[in-house]
Amino acid sequence: MQVIWSDEAIQDYHSNIEYLLARWSAKSASNFIDEVESVLEIIKQRPEIFPLVGHGSVRKAVVRKQISLFYYQDVGSVYLIRFWNNYQNPGNLKL
Repeated sequence: MQVIWSDEAIQDYHSNIEYLLARWSAKSASNFIDEVESVLEIIKQRPEIFPLVGHGSVRKAVVRKQISLFYYQDVGSVYLIRFWNNYQNPGNLKL
């Protein structure tokens, strides 16, 4: 299964890593990267495992309690939409 990152997902991912490096530690950033890779492996194997969020076929995978990944599946591919900080106002989330 091919994983395709949106521009927003790439930007969110790098922003989270930069934040962790600036505010926490390289180890925390490394842990986040590992957690994302683990979730992506699960999604590649069983993309339907995470719940739908009510926006068509968009699903939500919690990477860690602070960050969720929104994605959808199409034939042979998974499209990553956004990494979202769960402490933000969900009304601001544009999928």
